[in-house]
Amino acid sequence: MARLVARIRIMPADAESNLDSVVNSIKSSLPEGMEMKGHAMEPIAFGLKAIVGDFLLEDAEGQMDKLEESIKNVEGVGEIEVMNISRQSVKMK
Repeated sequence: MARLVARIRIMPADAESNLDSVVNSIKSSLPEGMEMKGHAMEPIAFGLKAIVGDFLLEDAEGQMDKLEESIKNVEGVGEIEVMNISRQSVKMK
């Protein structure tokens, strides 16, 4: 089965959220078979930053919903936005 890479922008719940601990919580709460391949901090405005993460998951029905739900349930996560989804063999820009 093919693997997918989903690039997701994760907004903090508030300006005081510790983004490093949010990243660690996301990594530990991912469902079986999914992983956070990498992440970067993206400046938004007024010193606020968002996490942009690349997540590996199986190309199967319901997997994206599980991923989104596991991220939303992490303390310190506000909004999430799926920026891109592609097969793992495709290089995302």
